[in-house]
Amino acid sequence: MTKSAIAKQYRSQYGSQKPTLAIARIMYKDNNLLFKDVEEARSTLRYIEGKGGAKNKKKVMGSTYVLEQERPRNPYNLPISEEATNPPCVITGHKKLGILSDIHVPYHSIDALTLAIKYLKDEKIDGLILNGDTIDCHKLSRYTKNPKKRNFALELDTFRALFEVLKKELNCKIYFKLGNHEIRYQNFLYEKAGELIGIEEFDFENIIKARAEGIQVIGDKTMMKINSLNGIHGHEYFGITSPVNIARGLYQKGKVDAFQGHNHQTSTHSEPDMNGNVTTTYSIGCLSELCPDYMPYNRWNHGCALVELDSNGIDYEFHNKRIYKGKVL
Repeated sequence: MTKSAIAKQYRSQYGSQKPTLAIARIMYKDNNLLFKDVEEARSTLRYIEGKGGAKNKKKVMGSTYVLEQERPRNPYNLPISEEATNPPCVITGHKKLGILSDIHVPYHSIDALTLAIKYLKDEKIDGLILNGDTIDCHKLSRYTKNPKKRNFALELDTFRALFEVLKKELNCKIYFKLGNHEIRYQNFLYEKAGELIGIEEFDFENIIKARAEGIQVIGDKTMMKINSLNGIHGHEYFGITSPVNIARGLYQKGKVDAFQGHNHQTSTHSEPDMNGNVTTTYSIGCLSELCPDYMPYNRWNHGCALVELDSNGIDYEFHNKRIYKGKVL
């Protein structure tokens, strides 16, 4: 693929509202063998947008590539902004998606995880979302560490073994959503070894990909869009709580059809508006130990979920399952 073709692909993917330099940085990171530096990637983007002079503009205007929408200008010469954007991750191309949340390897429940895998295998899913806190990252926590607990390297080895089981048994595309426990790694680097930030070998996404071939990593606090359903790990909204259930708390925050994990509880909440349109939210149970030493008394339960997706790109059917006494309910 040529440099211009790659530039068109990235511009189309990230839309006309994302700054050229921001796209260039992503494009260079993903294709650093093709582009010598970020500036070359930026120049290629400018070229396909017709910003390389009058001759280039005429050539681009006459081509089949058209920029969908003019990007906002800066007529008042405002200072350069470090404004961040956080577009959702749109997941498409699936009929049935399984969701496993809060596995917390190596502190997973073998019984609950076995039942969840069998349920999703029987349902013949074609995609799987590991919805955050798949890895516990205990030794990277800011809390007091138990010296008897496994170190981070052994946790990664356990995750590799788990991924191989999931890949073999479910034989489908797997997505890895970062949760608050995975973010412990980044926070650890910020506090203990900031000089390593930006080095590929120490990037958490690359660490995961090196142990799970073909996996797609979805960033921290990045929302997932699956037809009309929205998905988060659950730590994105600070303090989702409800006197009734977690799903109700998610509804109060988001006001759209959505699911989350994080709180280790299975619950569902539906609420109509004045026009009779119903919004439903879901919280998914965990697949970790239920009585950890730091919180032996809690309201947690095991669970998993299945989403059946309509080909119209809008409708879906959500099956929010509890796992109790050896059964998926």
